[in-house]
Amino acid sequence: MATLVLTVLGDDRPGLVSAVSAALDSHGASWERSRMARLAGKFAGVVEVGAPDGTVGDLVTDLEALSSTGLTVVVERTDAPEAAEPTRLTLDLVGSDRPGIVASISSLLAERGVSVEELETEVRDAPMAGGTLFEAHAVLVVPADLSSEDLRAALEALADELLVDVELADVPV
Repeated sequence: MATLVLTVLGDDRPGLVSAVSAALDSHGASWERSRMARLAGKFAGVVEVGAPDGTVGDLVTDLEALSSTGLTVVVERTDAPEAAEPTRLTLDLVGSDRPGIVASISSLLAERGVSVEELETEVRDAPMAGGTLFEAHAVLVVPADLSSEDLRAALEALADELLVDVELADVPV
């Protein structure tokens, strides 16, 4: 069984998920996990797919042919075996919106070898204070040689500089 990761992008309209899932189904592939959203009038998503080894070439051809309908699908094969279960932490951040928050936080994480497994962000109106709030929720994969306490201290120091609140917690099982 092959593991594929698809990135999907197109103008938002009905039937996009159906087009991708029909191609998968016609080749006996399985839709495993996904994250999809409508962003600025575009439909964007990432899908993990399990596909029988003998069907991968034809499946990729059919997925790439969806470009004729205005849907771009990029396929990457990722058959690397999963390593031992890493340490995962959640990061929640909230503060007044301003440029550079994601760049600063992601730079700190990268410098420490921390991988961002999931990231959701949103800018919304601040009901009591006026202005806008930036909120982020992330799932982080922490290397074995970095303690949660050291990461927490570094994030809190940066949060003070950025004037945001951060909370780091174990991922619930």
